[in-house]
Amino acid sequence: QVQLVESGGGLVQPGGSLRLSCAASGFLFSMNVMGWYRQAPGKQRELVAMITSGGSSNFADSVKGRFTISRGDAKNTVYLQMNSLKPEDTAVYYCNAVFVRTDWGRRDEYWGQGTQVTVSS
Repeated sequence: QVQLVESGGGLVQPGGSLRLSCAASGFLFSMNVMGWYRQAPGKQRELVAMITSGGSSNFADSVKGRFTISRGDAKNTVYLQMNSLKPEDTAVYYCNAVFVRTDWGRRDEYWGQGTQVTVSS
């Protein structure tokens, strides 16, 4: 059974930093894409950042220049470094992982349970 375990959320003052970690266990292959989504109260879940197994990344416009994403040395780990945090970054952050093998006709997607990030003075 595949599990995505997140850590690193918490309460931080505006302008502060947090680092989120996510590790996927129970999966034999390397995920093609790993990333982070967030959902604020009353809003839809939105993509924050994603990174491919080849190292290509993509960011939401609202976090460009403030957040970075990286894959860990261990298989199927991903990190989100969040700097210059703003109150509008407050949300539950979810780790996401996708495995695709088109020649197998296979696409698997997994989600973590979420970690709360609160930016407030």
